[in-house]
Order: sequence, then structure tokens, then C-alpha cells
Amino acid sequence: MTGPKTTLGRLAGAAFIALAAGTASAQPLTVVELFTSQGCSSCPPANANLIKVKDQPGVLALSFNVTYWDYLGWKDTFGRQEFTQRQVNYEPPLGHDGPFTPQVVVNGSADAVGAKPGEIQNLIAQSLIKKGGRTQGPELSLSNGKVTIGVGTAPGGGADIWLVRYDKGVVEVPVSRGENTGRTLPHANVVHSLQRLGRWSGKAATLPLPKATGGLSTAVLVQAPGGGPILAAAAN
Repeated sequence: MTGPKTTLGRLAGAAFIALAAGTASAQPLTVVELFTSQGCSSCPPANANLIKVKDQPGVLALSFNVTYWDYLGWKDTFGRQEFTQRQVNYEPPLGHDGPFTPQVVVNGSADAVGAKPGEIQNLIAQSLIKKGGRTQGPELSLSNGKVTIGVGTAPGGGADIWLVRYDKGVVEVPVSRGENTGRTLPHANVVHSLQRLGRWSGKAATLPLPKATGGLSTAVLVQAPGGGPILAAAAN
């Protein structure tokens, strides 16, 4: 007898085979955002699960550290208010009353706690199956100091263009106070800054791409406003 998890795994495998057979422009980049905090004792398992998928082809995994647990005695070393606000914006469309940690959001349209084994991978698989192995948004590329966005269908009022700077890889952070006192917490692809570059109206557009500093990597997201779905993503 085949259980639901086994079936999903086979479908995910088929989706990845389809991606491998396609061209680079046909491959969707699945954006996996983990909202986490060094002051949250429930977050380390989700951090570890994000590490497991961060190098998966076609996946852009990002850690956004939030600030609302700082009052417990440890100020998150990567926490920024704009990351907290990004998570808050997601909650109404996802059907939640308020933010919580850990939380994984995939492509801005599906979420889970992300702490259980395989939970993040299942969200990724469902996203790939839903897309049928092809991108649903505009073509998006980063090259020669420019962001190039192709023609497509934009939501009413346009879509936001977000510039993300992140530290690619894993960093270990020792915590000396709060709920994780005495632990060293690993983080994958930690986001250091989030900046809105402009709006995409559905027409082809080219924007200047500010040069990254401090060895940070770059990603650009085209996203429906107000915590809506991510329509396209690219990373260098």
C-alpha cells in the first residue's frame, strides 16, 4: 500500500526530473523563507531543516531573523524590524492571526512550522508539482549590474521588486542568554538587508542593480504586494 508521503515523494522526484530536462529559463526558482529567532527554543530544528535544502537545485533558501523575541533576554544578532514586518505581512493571506516562530513560507503562498523532518521538503515538492515544472511569472535575470524583467501579468497596482542581500552558507552563533542559553545555533543563508527597488507593471523593465558589499550574495524577488505570492526570483 502506498501512503500519502510516499506518493508525494514520487511526485516530487518526477518534478525534479522534469526540471533537470528543461532549459535554464524554464526552471522555477523556489523561494523558501524561514522566519526564525535566536531567542526561540523551538527554532533550531527548523534552522537545521533549512540547511538540508539550501543547496538543492532550483531552491533559494533564506533565513529572516525576527525581533519580537528579543525581550526574552537575547537580542538576535541578525534580527531586523523589516524582516519582522515582512513576516507580519504574510500572516493574513496565509490565514494566521499573527507571526510565530519558526515559520517557513514557500513562494509567498504556502507555509508550515518547518521543524519536523521533511516538512520543508514537502512544501518544496508541492510547489514544484503545482507549477508543473515551469515558471508562472515573468522571466527575471541578474547580469552586468542590471535587473531585467520580462513581460507578464502583474497584479492590480503592480508587483514589488525586492532586493535581498544574504550571507550564502552556514554561520554558527553562540547564544549566552535567553531560551537558548549555552547553545551554538547554525543559520543558513542569513539575510542581512531587504530593499524595495521599485514596481513591476507587467511590461518589460530594466533596473540598475546596486553592487553588493561585504561578500554578500544577491537575490531579487518579484512579488505581489501585501505579503502576496512570489511571481519570479533570481539569485547570483
